[in-house]
Amino acid sequence: MADGAVKKPSRIQLRNRKKIMTAALEVFSQHGYRGATLDQIAEAAGMSKPNLIYYFDGKEAIHVAVLNALMDEWLAPLAEMDPDGDPLQEILGYIRRKMEMSRKYPRESRLFANEILQGAPRMAPHLKSTLKPLFEEKCALIEGWAAEGRLAQTDARQLVLSIWAITQHYADFEAQIRVLIPDESGGWADANAHVEQLFRKLLTPAETSD
Repeated sequence: MADGAVKKPSRIQLRNRKKIMTAALEVFSQHGYRGATLDQIAEAAGMSKPNLIYYFDGKEAIHVAVLNALMDEWLAPLAEMDPDGDPLQEILGYIRRKMEMSRKYPRESRLFANEILQGAPRMAPHLKSTLKPLFEEKCALIEGWAAEGRLAQTDARQLVLSIWAITQHYADFEAQIRVLIPDESGGWADANAHVEQLFRKLLTPAETSD
């Protein structure tokens, strides 16, 4: 091997890292960063604590690795908003994708929410370097559509924040929703229809008279 070359991790090492990160996602989403322990993560991963530390320096390193792995996937629905598409359909499509993520990935949503509630001590740089530019880009796109009369006038930044608040509620407060609306399949169908109708009414331009 040439001097300075980085040895690629083996298949077993990659598999074990993935196993640790999957276990950590479950532990962190249940207990938060402060409540989670390396012993809990090791037990959930089915390995010893010394073996776990072979792959990660400590709890913070695991937490950051899990959050970084989630970031691109979490931002993908917003990145997919097409400037050349129909404005209303692009935003409604984004909302549908966010609702689907809340349905499929409630643990991931809660992990991200817990980090933000703590002041984003480990993710603040990524919020500034990754999330903020995309947020500003899409808000400018929405403002442009509204200026052209293709959407109702609205505060684009508050609109996106409202979409996040409503769609992610279904993941972050999943336990409460299961009590209030126990029919999971019917509940999701109703939730999707309600949220889409809410934003469709908000964003559809008023008809102008001749």
